[in-house]
Parts: sequence; C-alpha cells; structure tokens
Amino acid sequence: MVFSTVITCSPHVCFPKAAPPVIRRTIRCCASSVSPKFDLKTYWTALIKEIDQKLDQAIPVQYPQQIYEAMRYSVLAKGAKRAPPVMCVAACELFGGNRLAAFPTACALEMVHAASLIHDDLPCMDDDPSRRGQPSNHTMFGVDMAILAGDALFPLGFRHIVSHTPTDLVPETRLLRVIAEIARAVGSTGMAAGQFIDLEGGPNAVDFVQEKKFGEMGQCSAVCGGLLAGASDDEIQRLRRYGRAVGVLYQVVDDILEAKTETPKKDEKSKKKGKSYVSVYGVEKAMAVAEDLSSQAKKELDGLGRYGEKVLPLYSFVDYAAGRGFSFAVPV
Repeated sequence: MVFSTVITCSPHVCFPKAAPPVIRRTIRCCASSVSPKFDLKTYWTALIKEIDQKLDQAIPVQYPQQIYEAMRYSVLAKGAKRAPPVMCVAACELFGGNRLAAFPTACALEMVHAASLIHDDLPCMDDDPSRRGQPSNHTMFGVDMAILAGDALFPLGFRHIVSHTPTDLVPETRLLRVIAEIARAVGSTGMAAGQFIDLEGGPNAVDFVQEKKFGEMGQCSAVCGGLLAGASDDEIQRLRRYGRAVGVLYQVVDDILEAKTETPKKDEKSKKKGKSYVSVYGVEKAMAVAEDLSSQAKKELDGLGRYGEKVLPLYSFVDYAAGRGFSFAVPV
C-alpha cells in the first residue's frame, strides 16, 4: 500500500518511498458489494440540487461586484459534482446527524474547494486556462481578480459555518473542531504543501502530492461530517483514513481514464511531469494502486457496520470513484 511505506526526507519535505512493482489488476465498480437497493445517483443528485441552492444564497452579488462575480463563477460552475459537501452530509447522517446541521459546513467545503482550484489554475501554479470544460477563473476575470476571489472564498467559508449552523443542533465545541480541521487541511501541512511539491518536484514526490492535493480534501470532508454529528475519536480516525483513500482514488482513476483516451494535451505546460501515478509508474501500476485504495477505504467502513444501511452512501462513493458507474446531467 503506497501510503504505509517508510518515509524518507529531503532538505525541504518528506516523501514516501516509491512502492515496488506489483502485479496487474483491474478496477471494478462492485455495486453488489454495497446494496442493490441503494441508488447513489439519486441520493447524490438530490443533494447537489439542495447544495447549489444554498451556495447561490450564500454568495449574493454585492460590492465590490467584480470579486463576487468571480467567486460565484467558480463556486456555481456547471458540471461541479459537489463531492466534498455530499461526502460531508453523508458522514454526518451516518452518525445520526441532521443534514440541516451539515449544510453550512458542506457549503464551506465547496467554497474552500473552489478557492483551491482557482489558485491551482493560475499561471504561476499549474497554468491551466480551463476548468471543467470552461475558461478558468483567471482566464475570465484576470489573474488579479482570480487571486482576490480565491482569497475571499476561504474566510467566507469559515464565516458561513459560524453564522449559519443551527446552534441547537451542533454545539460550539464541535464547530471549533470543524473549523480547525478545514484550516489544517488547506494549510501549510495540507493542500498548500501538496501544491508546493507539485511545483518543486523531486524524487518520489508523486505520493506526497497525490495525498496532500487530493487526499486532504477527501478526509476533511468525511471528518467534518463526523465531527458535526458527534462521532467518537475512533470513528473520526476511520473517516480520516477512508476520506484520504477515496480522495486519492478519485484522482488516480481520473489519470488512468485520461491516459486510456490516448488524447494527451498538446501544450507542454499542461503535461503532468511526474505528478501522477500513471506518468511515474504507468497505467498497470496505477490500476493496482487504485484497487489497493478502494480496499483500504472499504476496510475502514467495515468497522462502522453497526450503523447498518446508513453507511451505504460512503461505500457507494468508493465504487463510484473506482468505476464511474454513472454520469451527472449538466444543467442548462
């Protein structure tokens, strides 16, 4: 398993050692391992609709208008799957929490996620002119406005949690833990560290980059849902390991699917130089990594079996990340 390897240190940061070669495996979406009765697409789509409405209300256009328009452009972008907020709600409901208690944090997670993508696309970072098939934020509004929009979304997320979470459903002590968890995930030891190594490079950097850039948001989303509902410390740790595995799994499968289309981007700047398992180890090894991550995520959920069918959404997320068994209709 990639993330259980020994750690070696460079002058700047620690990287996991590259894992040894493994045998060929395939990625399967094992719907039968979850439940034929649970319809993830219906569950997910319904939550997207609710979350979109709340995000629209959370970011009204006001002065300075251009900043808010840039914020709304990325947060309310068509085609967004809302994976972080949906995972947060599902984790909250797993432990008996009310989704009304989770929605403010769910919206905050999407704001933080959008902010990270805005900054990630900047010319000084990944230099990506598009996002989800549309012009990226800096392409539409300019680099200066994109930076301001991202900077504004981070604190807006925190403020939204504090001002909109029903105090009769979530004690303040839990909210403090949620805010601390999000701050940790996006900070200098979390997603920011992943972006640094994404730019800096280095031997075996792919493991660190994948875990920090993609695993952090997954684990933060799952953990926040558990914290809101009052999950125990042991349950929080299970959610942490589960979310991290699912977050990395989703990106690894994205890279595999992109490689199999055999239509790589022509722009040299947009090529992933040593930043994905596919580019470093090849498709075969990346598929093995994906299967291991899927198994790890489900193993963590097996320890939550006492919650019965409430755990099914989280199991289904794993299968979706691995197999992409359905697509979402993009609203017109």
